[in-house]
Amino acid sequence: MNDTVMVGVDGSPSSLAAVDVAAREARLRGAPLRIVHAFSRPSDLDPMIHGVLAQAEQRAADVAPGLEVFRTVASGDTLTVLWSESRHAALAVVGGRGRGGFGHLLLGSTVVQLAAHGFCPVMAVRGRPDPQGPVLLAVDGSPAGAAAGEFAFAEAALREAPLIALHVWNTWSEPTPYEGPADPPNVGVDLSLLREKHRRRLDEALAPWRAAHPEVSVEPLLERSRVRHTLLEAAKEAQLLVAGARGHGGFTGMLLGSVSQALLYHADCPVTVVRGER
Repeated sequence: MNDTVMVGVDGSPSSLAAVDVAAREARLRGAPLRIVHAFSRPSDLDPMIHGVLAQAEQRAADVAPGLEVFRTVASGDTLTVLWSESRHAALAVVGGRGRGGFGHLLLGSTVVQLAAHGFCPVMAVRGRPDPQGPVLLAVDGSPAGAAAGEFAFAEAALREAPLIALHVWNTWSEPTPYEGPADPPNVGVDLSLLREKHRRRLDEALAPWRAAHPEVSVEPLLERSRVRHTLLEAAKEAQLLVAGARGHGGFTGMLLGSVSQALLYHADCPVTVVRGER
């Protein structure tokens, strides 16, 4: 069942909003939806099955009538359960707030760890979950960025939405021509050459996906700026932000440090993280 869309639920409004998004994703893909709940105490099990899971199934039926829906209830901590279940999914969807088993999903390192080590792309539902605006792709030219590009173009095609491919660069991420402690404190760079290098990187990264999805309207954007700030500003007008789990240059450690925290806590739209390798 590796073609399923998986969603984690705990009965919170955020997790139910994630069910809505996951049901739409499953409908677009023609795939089943799998509702997953993690519990730590046996006493939590019966109320969950008869209450929250039934409510989640009803939400999915309202969004996508006739959608095939499965339940998975597993004992364990949230991260372990979601990580294990991601083996059998094409996409994992999680909410931005929660309670019970998913209470700290986006309040600590769980979603970052799932995005970095899971077996499928991870979509964190936050901001405006309704499909509006373009799909926003963070481009960096890395292997993880290539996988993110494949996902973003496919999503834009499924949603019949335009795609904005944004590559942010700055001189901080550029290698210096000097080495050692005697390096001068200020190294001059040719900004026009750097800009052209990053323009080529953007064009090369987009070329295969443009060819594979000629139906998608693409707007490439190249900006010299701060990565975190620029992505968050662009996300204000997007229906989905897609980024690789790791990058290089301006995106080094993007989902392991401050930029990842900014995307997951502050983006005004859902964020999908895609790994370059399984």
